[in-house]
Amino acid sequence: MAAIDKSIYEKFIIESADGSKTADIKEGVVAFTYFENIFSPYLTARVVVINTSGAIKGDDGNLQSIYNGLPLRGGERVQIKIAGNSKQNGGLDFSKDPSQYFYVASITNVLLDEGSETFTLNLVSREAITNETTRVGKKFPTSQKISGSVQDILKNYLHADRIGQIEETQNTYGFIGNLKKPFSIITWLASKSVSGKAKPGEDSSAGYVFFETQEGYNFLSIDKIMESEPYENDFVYKPGIVSTDDKNKDFKILTYATNRNQDLIGKLERGAFSSVRYYVNPVSFVPTISVFNAKDYQGKANNLGDKEIMLPRIDDRSDKTLGDLPSRIFVGMLDVGTLEKDASDEGWNDPVKRNADPQRIHSQSMMRYNQIFTQVVEIQIPLNTNLTAGSVIRCEFPQLSKAKRKQPDPEISGLYMIKELAHYFDGKGSYTKLKIVRDTFGRK
Repeated sequence: MAAIDKSIYEKFIIESADGSKTADIKEGVVAFTYFENIFSPYLTARVVVINTSGAIKGDDGNLQSIYNGLPLRGGERVQIKIAGNSKQNGGLDFSKDPSQYFYVASITNVLLDEGSETFTLNLVSREAITNETTRVGKKFPTSQKISGSVQDILKNYLHADRIGQIEETQNTYGFIGNLKKPFSIITWLASKSVSGKAKPGEDSSAGYVFFETQEGYNFLSIDKIMESEPYENDFVYKPGIVSTDDKNKDFKILTYATNRNQDLIGKLERGAFSSVRYYVNPVSFVPTISVFNAKDYQGKANNLGDKEIMLPRIDDRSDKTLGDLPSRIFVGMLDVGTLEKDASDEGWNDPVKRNADPQRIHSQSMMRYNQIFTQVVEIQIPLNTNLTAGSVIRCEFPQLSKAKRKQPDPEISGLYMIKELAHYFDGKGSYTKLKIVRDTFGRK
């Protein structure tokens, strides 16, 4: 393992569920891990604590363990502040405002012995708990854009104070909450959303993701993420010992492994390349049949690589590829907005005015979600808390050759999107692990 500078725990304070007691555990924290994921609607973290003496005064006046003296039973608030380990690193700070505090979701691996205690705290954002006790029951009008409904739910149901980027959607959508949880509804809406940057009637940018980072909650199209500017420094694969005097040490890839390079069968099962959709209009009972082909959208969506995915032919007797024949059949009912006061025949006869027409959007968003996992790579780098899930970075991986001077591999090097990240902190050092993905091959 490369030697990486460790960080300093500046603040680790746990507050009892009733708010009457607090405990500073920074001296007892032996490991801390922080997680972000573009497919997770809230932040998570894990803290391993070893305490060797009484820390909290009990009701009888004697010092007790944190586990029993606080006591730790779940729902406690945790303030965290960790200093960065270099000039470029700002560290992590979840202590400035109560809206940033983590909450204890569970306590595991509890070992209580005479004079010592060990336990693991599994932490979540406050909204993760609010989500479990809140239901959305109202009706959202068909005149409201999906992005507006997302902001409404975040503000009025989750009471989120930290909101990052909410990208405006092109399409409107009316629906009834049906007493579902806020996170479930927003995630469901993400698959129906088309970027506001698309031209009216175009759905090549369908498919959003909903996730939380240090900056707050984000509701972004995959297209917007892929067209964003990459991180200012390139990350280059250079294994070995990291020198503290190396000015580029924060941008070295210490280890990497390719987890996936295309998943052909999985994508065929999900109908990512081609599918047939049968829909029935509940008013006119007229069925409609549409065929989706991913190749019709080539060149319309933003990509991280510069090479198209070439699908093989089905067999030697045909010139058709795997993208020409549907591999999945979908059956559903059209949503024609019959509960609206001003509902008219336009709602079921005009696809453009139809309430989130699935024939236009569903297939394309499914293709987009599957495309981004064409390449999946895991890398480890020195701690970099400036990175967040959903960021784009440029990576340089070596080309396998006998030449002494290794050139970057033109196929696997290039732009990647950070699907998930984990910042690790322990007594030996601090580092970051990233799971990065992209939809195509080649360097842009």
